[in-house]
Amino acid sequence: MSSADDSVYRQVPAFNDFADVFNPAVYRPLPASWWIGMTDVVDSTGAIAAGQYKRVNMAGAAAISAVMNALGHRDFPFVFGGDGASFAVSAEDRDGAADALARTANWVAAELDLSLRAAMVPVAEVEANGREVDVARFAASPGVSYAMFSGQGIAWAEEEMKMGRYAVAPAADGARPDLTGLSCRWTPIGNRRGCILSLLLAPAGPAQDPEYLAIARDVVSLLGGYDRGGHPVPDQGPEAGWPPPGVDLEARASRGDGSVFARKLQLWAQSLLAKVLFASGWKLGSFDPNEYRRETAMNTDYRKFDDVLRLTVDCAPEMVARIDALLAEARDRGIVRYGLCQQEAALMTCIVPSVMERDHMHFLDGADGGYARAAMALKAG
Repeated sequence: MSSADDSVYRQVPAFNDFADVFNPAVYRPLPASWWIGMTDVVDSTGAIAAGQYKRVNMAGAAAISAVMNALGHRDFPFVFGGDGASFAVSAEDRDGAADALARTANWVAAELDLSLRAAMVPVAEVEANGREVDVARFAASPGVSYAMFSGQGIAWAEEEMKMGRYAVAPAADGARPDLTGLSCRWTPIGNRRGCILSLLLAPAGPAQDPEYLAIARDVVSLLGGYDRGGHPVPDQGPEAGWPPPGVDLEARASRGDGSVFARKLQLWAQSLLAKVLFASGWKLGSFDPNEYRRETAMNTDYRKFDDVLRLTVDCAPEMVARIDALLAEARDRGIVRYGLCQQEAALMTCIVPSVMERDHMHFLDGADGGYARAAMALKAG
């Protein structure tokens, strides 16, 4: 069931040139009756230092998966941030989303040994504090569009969450979210040009500061010299390894009342079949493995914007140096804040309701801290 209220996002026109993300005309305001949902992993820095960044990514994606399933796959705007997620839902969907977050926090603690902070913030409160929540839709492919946010409302809500406000109450002991479709079977995606760069670029002043937007456009334009803007995933898609590197995490997400080991056996068998299909190109019924891999590359969120430009791109060290110099000069002039993290590979975490549909989504981050390490550099700088 849907209402006129939750149709607001579906009616936002999609754009397909990422450079338009800096154009205020592509954004639409969310109604004051809507709610902002937020999560982040507490002490993600410590988890990264302990080599647990794949778990951190899984915790961030799990919140999106849980809300998506709780709302019956109705369309709603969200952004994956590496160690957390942000999204918006109508007033009608507020309680369902909050329950999904509470259950996800339980699951993250029990299965991933991490602490997930969660909050639901009224858009009306955001507006009362001088911020806005405007949303746009970027069509990454014919099958998938991703939300972009503007107005500094998301950043304000995140700060409120970190101060303990608008917190989502814990779920009952043992309550688990529905994480159907959450997976992480692709092998890490190695760089082809020198490094995988995770970049965060934020305004030092107002979000719509023309100088900040010009600098952000310059970064995207520089990367536009690369094929597909520095997309880390090859045109033909990522590689399927065996055994799948994320099988333990996926088993913990999808085991239901069964054991982790029993679910692993199922996933190993499924992944072995997938490995054979991807390696051979053989079709299984109407499933075309080559087309699925190409769609996976197209459906990846390696570029996004929520007043902060977030990129995970494959680029040469010379390009990193050029971008760093450009941003350092803008930072010294008080225009931007930024953080960079260079690593050898990228990680992909996926939400795949059905391999037979084109709407499978793939969240990309750096394999050695990615957005979380870039955020540390941004705060320190």
